Amino acid sequence: MAGGSEREDKVSMELTEEILQSMEVGLAFRDYSGRISSLDFHKATSYVVTASDDESIRLYDVSTATCLKTINSKKYGVDLVCFTSHPTTVIYSSKNGWDESLRLLSLHDNKYLRYFKGHHDRVVSLSLCSRKDCFISGSLDRTVLLWDQRAEKCQGLLRVQGRPATTYDDQGLVFAVAFGGCIRMFDARKYEKGPFDIFSVGGDMSDANVVKFSNDGRLVLLTTTDGHIHVLDSFRGTLLSTYNVKPVSSSSTLEASFSPEGMFVISGSGDGSVYAWSVRSGKEVTSWMSTENEPPVVKWAPGNLMFATGSSELSFWIPDLSKLGAYVGRK
Repeated sequence: MAGGSEREDKVSMELTEEILQSMEVGLAFRDYSGRISSLDFHKATSYVVTASDDESIRLYDVSTATCLKTINSKKYGVDLVCFTSHPTTVIYSSKNGWDESLRLLSLHDNKYLRYFKGHHDRVVSLSLCSRKDCFISGSLDRTVLLWDQRAEKCQGLLRVQGRPATTYDDQGLVFAVAFGGCIRMFDARKYEKGPFDIFSVGGDMSDANVVKFSNDGRLVLLTTTDGHIHVLDSFRGTLLSTYNVKPVSSSSTLEASFSPEGMFVISGSGDGSVYAWSVRSGKEVTSWMSTENEPPVVKWAPGNLMFATGSSELSFWIPDLSKLGAYVGRK
């Protein structure tokens, strides 16, 4: 029965607009000497990894509120970082302008396990397939490369016209590549046949920043440098909503994230703020202002009432139950 009651607890604290509005920083790490450029939650543990402009990769355990490891990448710099299925192994892109290889790094013993060579300009998009040891990368060299973690050479290449954003869906069966005002859907097993669907985002031709699927795969979002967050039905391609924030510079990335059940979208903004919208109504639910003026990186924790933001510090946002009063515990 224990499993049943745990599941009930989860249900009773389903994410609502009230809970979202109550969220505030519950834990922060302020010891960065550069902006955080990327962060990722491990799907099956309480680990988080960050990459920052101070050339460090840091591993945290949120459940114990500790930084477990700091690894410096002085030679290559670090820009984007993603967990593999293993909680202490990551893939990251460099930020030094001369070596665009991606690297498979064991944080446990600070060893490079593999280099992935193929891009000739900055990698601006990196997505790992949660089911298989595949990953996908997009670069300003106008290519999207498909990789197997076990091989140094790329397994496939797609040419694009513009800055690409890439992502796998949760099942690893489909991946999306966005550029030039459209999202292209590929079958991961037959991608060389070209996209099986192309969805327009309604005339927004500004650079694609990030593309993401909701956990159930029914929705897809695309952010662009003009400060638009487009939410589409990923089966029909219909544009459901467009949310607007302050535009971002071409060197920044506007990041947005679906809440675990796909009901809400949270996003950074060119003015440093964080916004939340209801997918159902298309309306803004709440926002958190900032004194910074660059977009924070934003990621929702898998299956949790928590999201993280990274700017000059790393913050974990959780509901403030005292603000909810009578609401809590109501089934």
